[in-house]
Amino acid sequence: MTFPTLNLPVIAPQIVLVAAALVILMVDLALKRKQLLGWLSLVAVAGAFAAVLACRSASAEFQTMLLADGLGLFASAAILLAAALAVLLAMERVTDFTHRPGPYFALLLLATAGMLAMSLGSDFIVIFLGLEIFSLSLYILVGYNRKDVRSGEAALKYFLLGAFASGFFLYGIALIYAATGTTNLDAITMGILPQSMSLPFAPLLPIGMGLLLVGFGFKVALVPFHMWTPDVYQGAPTPVTAFMSVATKTAAFAALIRVLAAVITVERPWLLALAALAVLTMTLGNLAALRQTSLKRMLAYSSIAHAGYILTGLVANNEQGYQGALYYLLAYTFMNLGAFAVLAAVQRRDENDVTNEQVQGLAGRQPGLALLMAVFMFGLTGIPPLAGFFGKLYVFSGAVDAGLTWLAIVGVLNSAIAAYYYLRVTVSMYMA
Repeated sequence: MTFPTLNLPVIAPQIVLVAAALVILMVDLALKRKQLLGWLSLVAVAGAFAAVLACRSASAEFQTMLLADGLGLFASAAILLAAALAVLLAMERVTDFTHRPGPYFALLLLATAGMLAMSLGSDFIVIFLGLEIFSLSLYILVGYNRKDVRSGEAALKYFLLGAFASGFFLYGIALIYAATGTTNLDAITMGILPQSMSLPFAPLLPIGMGLLLVGFGFKVALVPFHMWTPDVYQGAPTPVTAFMSVATKTAAFAALIRVLAAVITVERPWLLALAALAVLTMTLGNLAALRQTSLKRMLAYSSIAHAGYILTGLVANNEQGYQGALYYLLAYTFMNLGAFAVLAAVQRRDENDVTNEQVQGLAGRQPGLALLMAVFMFGLTGIPPLAGFFGKLYVFSGAVDAGLTWLAIVGVLNSAIAAYYYLRVTVSMYMA
């Protein structure tokens, strides 16, 4: 009997993170200096990042379930960067909302491991397992602030709606399996799609894909699956909000790119449906953000709009669109995490939110923080020469090259709307 060779470097990052989470839970019981737990978490994330870099030369797969290609490694690196920044942010603020930081950091590492599995997954089963691992961890992290009743409410809402989304996702996988006889994305691409029209259960394929999009739409906060976002972002501890606002999107969009390439290919009805979702997501997200006085809710609605911009790159269905979407995700990671880091520094120890009134005149009180916040607001707006501008340029250029000029125009108009509420924050800091 011969056994298949296990390509362990592909799963090394997840092994490092899970092992570190277990170590932190044990060390937390005996360690008096809780600050060291944050440093242990940071070392674990750095080790996982080194493992990702080591996979770069292998570009291999693990039992056809995990694929360490350029897309997966790029998404993994972005997720780990977000995790590192989230750990640094939590090291300063975690004692504000809990006396037991050990489980907090362990859950953060487990959520990161699940996101890596989802972004590297080349099989629907692995993608779903990764989704559930990071979702269950985030459900707990969102409600970690027992001092704020809104944190518990946010966790309950996120859990209930997330459970429904997971159900749709799993049902979609079941229908796709019924139509194709496999859950492996490569097998679907190579063996099924060329003859899909002759399959007896072929009508189940588009239904299953539609249900999958519901699950993906919930995780990346696409309209109309976005209703949980503002309440959860506002109620969750700020370090958790910062992490989930960027890392969840990166993992889900990486998996969505794989699924679109394997199942949908270039069928125009699907692309038009995704384009309509992108328009709704951009427009409603930006219009809702205009009315917010809470900066966490404003960033929540703006994150919905950014999901629409990223989806525009996927709708383009060309190399420039996909590369633009990935670049946008990386730039968004730094810009959005940076903005939340400033909010965490500004907010009072006994509060979990920051309003427009609290940042008025910030330039006079804390000029360094005001300058950083202004840079992040300009970047999220898309003002050159910051990274946000080039992200939107690449995404919209991909849409134009694909013949979707109207979609690029809608994106530009929405960017103009977004400029109002982003620059309003800057004006409050410097001119109030």
